[in-house]
Amino acid sequence: MCGIAGIFNRDGRSADLSVLEAMVRMVDYRGPDETGTFARGPVGLAHNRLSIIDLAGGHQPMDCDGGSLWITFNGEIFNYVELREELLRKGHRFLTRSDTEVILRLYREYGLDCVQHMNGQWAFAIWDAEKRKLFLSRDRLGIRPLFYAMAGQSFVFGSEIKVLFAHPGMSRELDLEALRQTFTYWFPLPPRTPFRGIAELPPGHSLVVDKDSQSLQRYWQIDFSRAEAAEAGDTAGDEKAAERLRELLYDSTRIRLRADVPVGAYLSGGLDSSIVAALAQQCVGSSLHTFSLAFEDPALDESRFQQEVVQLLGTEHQTIRCTSHDIGEAFPEVVWHAERPVLRTAPTPMYFLSGLVRENGFKVVLTGEGSDEFLGGYDIYKEAKIRAFWAAQIDSKARPMLLKRLYPYLEGIQKQSPAYLQAFFRVQPGAAQDPFFSHVPRWSVTSRSHAFFTPELRSEFHSQDGYKDLAELLPAGFSSWGPFSRAQYLESAFLLPAYLLSSQGDRMAMAHSVEGRYPFLDYRVVEFAAALSPRMKMRALNEKFLLKHAFGRMIPASVRRRPKQPYRAPDAVSFFDSATGEARHPYITDLLSSGSLRAGGIFDPAAVDKLISRIKTGKATGFLENAALVGILSTQLLIDQFIANFKERNSHATDRTRSAAVCN
Repeated sequence: MCGIAGIFNRDGRSADLSVLEAMVRMVDYRGPDETGTFARGPVGLAHNRLSIIDLAGGHQPMDCDGGSLWITFNGEIFNYVELREELLRKGHRFLTRSDTEVILRLYREYGLDCVQHMNGQWAFAIWDAEKRKLFLSRDRLGIRPLFYAMAGQSFVFGSEIKVLFAHPGMSRELDLEALRQTFTYWFPLPPRTPFRGIAELPPGHSLVVDKDSQSLQRYWQIDFSRAEAAEAGDTAGDEKAAERLRELLYDSTRIRLRADVPVGAYLSGGLDSSIVAALAQQCVGSSLHTFSLAFEDPALDESRFQQEVVQLLGTEHQTIRCTSHDIGEAFPEVVWHAERPVLRTAPTPMYFLSGLVRENGFKVVLTGEGSDEFLGGYDIYKEAKIRAFWAAQIDSKARPMLLKRLYPYLEGIQKQSPAYLQAFFRVQPGAAQDPFFSHVPRWSVTSRSHAFFTPELRSEFHSQDGYKDLAELLPAGFSSWGPFSRAQYLESAFLLPAYLLSSQGDRMAMAHSVEGRYPFLDYRVVEFAAALSPRMKMRALNEKFLLKHAFGRMIPASVRRRPKQPYRAPDAVSFFDSATGEARHPYITDLLSSGSLRAGGIFDPAAVDKLISRIKTGKATGFLENAALVGILSTQLLIDQFIANFKERNSHATDRTRSAAVCN
């Protein structure tokens, strides 16, 4: 992975090389191995390189055909070997062994449709000097980030928002509607970002920019339309599907091991990462290096299962143990890299984990993300099935108990009466026809955190029309899909790229110059899984049925049979000591003071003070209060780091030796 940046002055002014260098310097950590810049006329491209493929020849920005095409590219094209051979047969000639040059040649051969041939994770910009157009693209699932904005007459883009803020023409203001969405859905809806005027290129989209216009084009979309019509399958059907899944996932893992540096793997102790580690071990034919998180809280710790997988596979294993104090201490740095409010501290341990990987000399790790979304692993899918099942017999005494069995780790749920559960989970006849049926309970709880905004913002947000903003982004035919497929789409099209692959994924890994690779997010695996019937994914309440059937013998029985444990990290206790009620770190007291809250203008100091008092006295233990605290604190950090003190932080950015710039 790398860091990219660029400028296109649509009024014809020459690109300022010093501005370009300042922009890319903001993300030195994304590519500490090498930096390059290119400027010609109104266009400038910049690149920080994390050298993984073709270490000697993959320098960027890269050109071909005498400089008629230039590219700055963040990511990997995993099928570049096959594509290179295909292009050689078509008469193309290569000067490097890099996947970067393959993209340039693909563009030369297929134009904007080049992305249809690529299997990978990418964010890139190609300057077509002949057509005087800039072509930007982001991978199908949104693994790699790409942001853009207009700074006066300059179109600017980069891997992170702070890259754009380094341009002197950019203003820095919070987008209040993005805040409302974040405190409802956990993320702003694409292309919106937390900052006014800055857009994120949505997954599966490309953008073409010339001096007069810009055109956003979708080239791929997740499609669950065939799932409901798929044959439910008997034993023979199960085995056929299992064999196909084995073939696809093995090949996906194999090509994601392509690198000129060592590749390791994350190991959570769950089903998905264990399968990926087992497949990687098969592919490399030697001992794999694996890396894990451990927690001081036994309710969160999965070390036992991690060790069982390590013993079975014989991997070279490293573990980092993080405490609540550690999480609170590192949280400001996490927000700096996430560049958005977060409602959980879960990204912080992932920040520590990537640091462990880097300390051990690794730049690349395989991870298990994506399986839960596409193969039916989440509790929210079970929850929706139970709610619909209960609604069919609304007076049942036994069916509400299934919800308590689903969430044994949530004390608040265990204490509640069936009447409360019915109201909380919105169990009523016909409710399952609501297109947002699966997610409404989650969003309703999260949106109660709006109570901590100022009265003015609360009034403004109250006037918003429900989930209309999200409904406008849904694909045609969404309402005709079954409830399970609709739930899968909402998770995979929105939460996955906007939070899991961003705040917990790319941003935490690249903070330590580590590239994550995701075998379950190979588009071939995704398209296969999306077309499976729901019964293949979740049989009764047995999650990831087909995955377990296909790979159960490769992993310990205890891992295969264990109940799904969601990844969680300590929240409020990371900021306030549970014994004394005192703030663990000075920045917490400062940013949550009445003065700071009034200066920020987002949150009601009186409401926040009541929340903090409840937390200090141990009365606030539920999801809402924990999420509200983390969200408020991360928003205050965002204001402090990106609006109030960005120039000061910018002045401390690492200034290292730059490689020779190409400037004409």
